[in-house]
Amino acid sequence: MAVSTDFFNTPKVLDGGMGQDLLARGVPPVGTLWSASALIDPQYHGIVRDAHLDFIDAGADVIVTNTFTTRRNRLVENNIGDQFESLNQLAGQLAQDAKAQRPHVMVAGGLPPQQFTYEPDTRDNDAIMRDVLDQAVLLDPFVDFFYLDVLSSIREMAAAIAAIEPFNKPFLIGAHVSQGRCLPSGELVSQLNALAGHQQLMGVILACVSPETALENLPELQGLDVPFGVKVNAFKTTAPIGGYAQQLQDCC
Repeated sequence: MAVSTDFFNTPKVLDGGMGQDLLARGVPPVGTLWSASALIDPQYHGIVRDAHLDFIDAGADVIVTNTFTTRRNRLVENNIGDQFESLNQLAGQLAQDAKAQRPHVMVAGGLPPQQFTYEPDTRDNDAIMRDVLDQAVLLDPFVDFFYLDVLSSIREMAAAIAAIEPFNKPFLIGAHVSQGRCLPSGELVSQLNALAGHQQLMGVILACVSPETALENLPELQGLDVPFGVKVNAFKTTAPIGGYAQQLQDCC
């Protein structure tokens, strides 16, 4: 089912934020499971599929699996770590069910930050690679390409890329910038050129960024030697309180 690495050489539209959409459709959040709340209760499975279909009917060329919070550590945090395999496979299957009804769409396997959101993963590379691989193995049968979703450092992007290389499947990088021109790691978007030579790289997007941050980083994106885009949110900043705000100020 793999898609060509040239896919984003012409403009494409990705889907919207699944978590907020599911909340708007009446799915109650459970603990810190966020969008995964709709996977643990069968009565909401159809809502996930319908959300995928509605995004497609609104013009999306790509839908992302509902796997942002089916990472292992988030499930363990909510005492359902034993459902890691089943929930990831279910998310992949629901995306495929939508594709069966709209065959023109591409399914991206969402591989989120494997530890915290909007903060760099400070663990060693082997730990990052192991977690990414565990999730990618489960999604691989259902997806056309992988999407590294909202990662916060070049090091964790490189580790994730190394983890998915055995699948020989194209991938899209979703890099996060909370504010200014730096990733939470303090690295500039232009430094992503260090990853631009990978033969399976489809492009780079700024993921979960404000419109203002997207515009500020447009020159950085234009300087990358790959297709680029943005996936915006409605937040002025995503910097955690007491987190890396000073680092951003110092860098940018």
